[in-house]
Amino acid sequence: MQTDSNSPDRVASTNNEPHPGKYLIPRSQRQRFFIQFTLMTLIGWVVGGVASIALEKIILQSLSSNVATQPQTWSILVRSLSNVIFAIIFAADQSLVLYRYLPGWQWLFATSVGWLIANGVSTAWINYISTIASSSSEDTFILGFLSAIAYIISGIWLGICQWLVLRRYTAGIWWWNFVPSISFFWIAILVWLLFLMQNLIPETYRTPILYWSGQALTAAILGAIPAIGLCTLKRNLHPKTEIST
Repeated sequence: MQTDSNSPDRVASTNNEPHPGKYLIPRSQRQRFFIQFTLMTLIGWVVGGVASIALEKIILQSLSSNVATQPQTWSILVRSLSNVIFAIIFAADQSLVLYRYLPGWQWLFATSVGWLIANGVSTAWINYISTIASSSSEDTFILGFLSAIAYIISGIWLGICQWLVLRRYTAGIWWWNFVPSISFFWIAILVWLLFLMQNLIPETYRTPILYWSGQALTAAILGAIPAIGLCTLKRNLHPKTEIST
């Protein structure tokens, strides 16, 4: 009987420890896993962002000279394609670290779909909130607060998609549904604190420093918090398997 190359038995045999124990990430590998997962998430965020933006600009510039009708429709389609490219690259980089512990292609698919759903839901809510707000300073504050809440809650969709994969290989995993929302919460808090500190930055360099600092913080949190969560997961010692004859 041929075994799956990503099955839990093979994963266990690739570890340095003869008995990897009850945790998905063995204790002796957690520090290395944390560093690798966070670093690959950061790389995926940068590479995915650069690739998606470049692709979007190239396609839109090409269409602007060839398409004379329905430019808004093309813009929406190209932006959707750009989001898909980003999500795949972002998830693929994480899968390069996770494949030793669970099927990487499943994580890639779940994270890509979950990210697209979460991004679409949060964007729709933020756009709706902006249409009902006025230009007063009080409403601007409320708009920012509600937009942050919509952004944080949307992370549940990413958590659900990843949970559908993790529940097959780990036990007691219900709380993972909220891990991306926790990440989004800390991103919102730190970006807000960064905004409050903007007056301490010279005005000449303020915009690029704020932008790249925000991007770096976002990528680091999206890698560090899930990495910590993955290190606490316990392996499913009695997975449901299909018996083939």
